[in-house]
Parts: sequence; C-alpha cells; structure tokens
Amino acid sequence: MNFMTLDPSVRWTLAGIGGVLVVATIIVQALVRVKPNSDFTSLRQRVNSWWVMATVFTLAMTLSRNVSISFFAFISFLALKEFLSLIPTRRADRRVLFWAYLAIPLQFYWVYLEWYGMFIIFIPVYMFLLLPMRMVTIGQTQGYVKAAGTIHWGLMLTVFCLSHSAFLLVLEEVGSTNANPGPGLVLFLVVLTQLNDVCQFIWGKSLGNRKILPKVSPGKTWAGFLGGVATTSAIAWQAGPFLTMLNAEQSLVAGLIIGIGGFIGDVNLSALKRDLQVKDSGALLPGHGGILDRVDSLTYTAPLFFHYVYWMADFHTFGASIAR
Repeated sequence: MNFMTLDPSVRWTLAGIGGVLVVATIIVQALVRVKPNSDFTSLRQRVNSWWVMATVFTLAMTLSRNVSISFFAFISFLALKEFLSLIPTRRADRRVLFWAYLAIPLQFYWVYLEWYGMFIIFIPVYMFLLLPMRMVTIGQTQGYVKAAGTIHWGLMLTVFCLSHSAFLLVLEEVGSTNANPGPGLVLFLVVLTQLNDVCQFIWGKSLGNRKILPKVSPGKTWAGFLGGVATTSAIAWQAGPFLTMLNAEQSLVAGLIIGIGGFIGDVNLSALKRDLQVKDSGALLPGHGGILDRVDSLTYTAPLFFHYVYWMADFHTFGASIAR
C-alpha cells in the first residue's frame, strides 16, 4: 500500500484535509494581523498541532500497511503510558505493567495476521486472567482491587478499543472490486470522529445553554450534542458511499454511531479527569493537551464502527469463520 495504490477517494480526502489546514492557517495569520492586541496563542498552537497530526497520519496511511498498523500501536502505547501516569499505581505493580505493555505488540500482531478470533479475545479474556494472576503472585493485597481495575480498564480503553482502528485496515470484502477498502474505512472513522468533536463544540458555543452533563463536563450542552450528531450524520450520509462500501442509508447509521459514540467517549474521559482534578491528560500536543485528550472519542467510535461495518459486509479475515 502506498499513496498511488490508494483508492482515488482516499487520495482526494487526504488532499482535502491538507487544503482545510492551509485555509485554517491563513485565517489564523489574518486574525493576528487584524487584531494584533488579541492573544491567539492557543488557536495557533491548535492549528500547528493539527498540521503535525495530519502529516504523521497521512504518512502512516500512505507508506505501507505495516507502517499504518505500527502507527496505531504507537498511539496505543502513548495513550496507555499517559493513562497510567494519570492514575498512580502501586510500586509492586511495576512488574505487572511489563505484561500490560507487552499486550500492545501482541494485540497488533493479531491485526497483522488478520486473525479476528484471537484479536477479539486476547485482551478481554487472556490479559484479563493473566494480570490479576501476576498481581496475586507478588503478594501485595492492599489496594489490589483498585490496581486490578485500573490497569485492565486502561488496557481495554487505550489498546483494545483503539486497535479496532488498525483492524479496519486489513479487512478485505469478499466479491468487492475494491481490494483494499481499509484506508477508506479508517479515514471515514477518524475524520468523522474529529469532525464530530468540532461540530459539537461549535453548536454548543453557538446555541447551547442547557447543560447535558453539568457535573461531568459543564461545557457540553444539548444543542452541542444534538447539533453535532445531526451534522456528523449528514456528512457521513454523503461521505460514506464516496469513501467506503457502505450505501447512503448504512452511512447515515454509521454517522449516528460515530456522533453518539464520540460524545460518550469524550465525557468518559472528562469524568476521569474531573475525578483526578486535572484539566488535560498531558501536554504532548500543544493546544490540545495529551494523546488521550485527542483520542478520547475514538476509544468509543473505533470498536462501535468496526463491529457495525464488520457485520454489515462480508469480510474475509483469518479466523473469521470461527468467530462467526
């Protein structure tokens, strides 16, 4: 897989993302010139970070399939590392964390093998059983329940959920003329997830006044939620048939899934940060916060969209017949 072998719809979409960033950069520069006394530092940082993220994502998507899978594995590593830095673990659990991090290359190895059966049970079953067993053998019982729940929840959220994005890359639809539908599916998922965040923010700022979850995320409003879901669904309805094998009706449902799932993923991390009394999960992405702040919605949309698409179409993967 390289840029020239990608479906034209994927190439045009990637080019369109670059065009949007160019326009955004011009607008920011214009605002700085027109209002020199205003502080646009945060906005400039956001746009600059988007340039970095879009460039890295585009390279990962276009160089090769293995590079793409490795990219998502690296994102999972950063997300898990950030998660565990937010929630301190016991000193005794440091030996357990080795096995948690080891799950990352193994989980994405199943993606590389296109082994759906092992991919879908490795972390929820085998790691779920292994990690507590290793914790018990250490012999530290104080804080055991909290530590077991924290490590496994972090592994599910940052590795298992996000790895569904990578598995989209290796799907091959039986009887389809498109031998490589994966990049289009991933692009559809990631772009719609990020657009949903933006749309919910814009609608909320423009028309929002009634809070939807004031104790969890005071900035979230019903107008932002409903407007964001509606906008995301409308874009998905048009973009789905262009980027993926989904028809208009299926794409509309996918948009609803991404819109609602993205909101839940966002407020899920908001609850975590509010409990820990931190504003951002990290500082790796200036203007955005940390990796978790950027992929919070994707932790929900990736598995939900993957399984929706997987069961809507007839895909061929190693072990799929056993899983089905």
